[in-house]
This record gives sequence, C-alpha cells and structure tokens, in this order.
Amino acid sequence: MANFTAADVKKLRELTGAGMMDCKKALDEAEGNVDKAVEILRVKGQKGVAKREGRSAENGAVVALIADDKKSGVLVELKCETDFVAKGDKFVAVADAIAAHVAKTSPADLETLLGSEIEAGKTVQAFVDEANATLGEKIVLDRFAQFSGGFVATYLHRTSPDLPPQVGVLVELDQENAEIAKDVAQHIAAFSPKFLTREEIPAETVENERRVAEATAREEGKPEGALPKIVEGRVTGFFKENVLLDQPFAKDNKKTVQKVLDEAGVALKRFARFRVGA
Repeated sequence: MANFTAADVKKLRELTGAGMMDCKKALDEAEGNVDKAVEILRVKGQKGVAKREGRSAENGAVVALIADDKKSGVLVELKCETDFVAKGDKFVAVADAIAAHVAKTSPADLETLLGSEIEAGKTVQAFVDEANATLGEKIVLDRFAQFSGGFVATYLHRTSPDLPPQVGVLVELDQENAEIAKDVAQHIAAFSPKFLTREEIPAETVENERRVAEATAREEGKPEGALPKIVEGRVTGFFKENVLLDQPFAKDNKKTVQKVLDEAGVALKRFARFRVGA
C-alpha cells in the first residue's frame, strides 16, 4: 500500500471531482504522488477531471487603470473573505489606491510593491494591514500586472451585478486599435487562455499532454495504427484550449484570434488575465 494521507485524498478529490475510492486507487497506483494520480484519473476518464475554473471561495475585486495616452496600464487583484466586504466602497478604494501607486512607481515585482511607500512613512503592506483592521477581515494583495510601451487596453467583467469586477484582462498591442483591443480582451476574459503562443508552453508540458493522450487512447482501445493521428489531434485540441492565438475567436469561431489580429494589421504583444481567487 502506497504511503498517502486522508489530506492527499481530499486534495485529489478537490482537484479532479473524482470519487473517494477512485482517488484512493489512483494514489495507490501513483505511490502517493498527487500529480501522478491526477494524470492516472485523466487517462481512465474519471468524471470531473476536466479543467475547472473558479474553485476558490475567496472574494475580492479586480481593478484597472489605463493612462490617458493608452500607452501604459495596470491590473490589480485584491482579495478578501466575503462578498459583503468586496462590494463595499472602502474595499474598492483600497484596490484603486494600490493600482494608482503601481502606475506611478512601476514596481519590479510583488515584494518590491509591498515594500514601497504608498504614503509618507507607510508601505503598501502596512496599507493593506490597515485595511485588514478597518474592514474587519483578511485582505490579501498577491498579484498585479503592468504593461507599457504599446497600445494598452483593459476589460473588466462582473460575474454578479452587485459585486465589483471579478475578472480583469490587460492587453498590449503593437499599435493603436481600440476595437480589436477590446474584442480580444473580452475573448480572453471568456476563454481564459494560459499562453499567448505555442512557443511559450514548456516542452515538458507538451510532452506530458502527448503521454496522457496516448495512454488515454490505449485505455479506450483505439487501434495501434491510429494512435499517432489521435494523439496529434488531442494535442492540437490542447493548444486550442490553452494558446490564445490558436483559439477560435469569440465573435467569429471560423477565424482564430491570430487571423483576426492579422486582418487588422496588429500584433498582440502580451496579456494578463486575473479572476478573483483563481
């Protein structure tokens, strides 16, 4: 019997949605390795193993700030414990103040941001801690994005009309095109790509997808001679799901995002997408 704990079983159930006994069997087969157990469940086709979004129960808001000249922009996620606090003016004001500070100081990373002074004698970390005390629950700042140099735009999406935006996207084009920037940002919000291009995906991730695709096809009893084509098809599907430029465009699924950008004569340099708690 492999060495794993009840906590490992719970984690695997949360990650996959598979039943308790299936999780135990997978962990036993994987010798207690949770990541390997996830792969085993994928191969066996257990219900609920597909990628899921929005598991976290955390609340909060995503705020954005774009410069008047559209050449720079900021995206900030600030988290809290309850939606009651998230929709309050004081909480959103804290998030907006941090976004303005990022725009002004351009911190290199989160550690630099938290250690910088947002007010005389007060660091951003102290500012957040003060919000903790004032609002009466835990407030967390753990990511931001800042783009500059091209044409920058943002899109914020409310998942509920009585809450602040829960999804935020920041995009940077190589030249001005407000309509395309908005359309692509909305697409990103809806389809949550992980990478801009295939080249950004780590080689080991692609190889892992090939391995899972082949193992799954064998588990399904597919003919040996058909395996290469099936595997390539499933890896291509992985690219379409995770690579922005390969995805069918939200407004016209007969075209890829790359095709839409090409027709508009612009290039997407980078993007960031935040969903509260995810």
